[in-house]
Amino acid sequence: MQISVELPDEAAAKLSRDGRDLSRVGLEGIAIEGYRSGTLTPYETRKLLGFETRYELDGFLKSHNVQEGAYSLEDLEHDRETFRILEARGLLGK
Repeated sequence: MQISVELPDEAAAKLSRDGRDLSRVGLEGIAIEGYRSGTLTPYETRKLLGFETRYELDGFLKSHNVQEGAYSLEDLEHDRETFRILEARGLLGK
């Protein structure tokens, strides 16, 4: 599938600094979001980016501050709700 995106010139200039290919920048952004959201598996993400090994994917993810299984805001909210329930039931030590 081919996707076209219109960018303001200023944004395009910033995103392509250091001679980066805007198509690659976009592809990497999609891959990162797909991986973070769990929509793409590590294997699918690796193939999308054209990496031969999981090691290459791990290095890419690390360089973009993406951590597998990272604790999300949703995780925090779920844990807070669990603590509220446990506290209301008197199951938490003081």
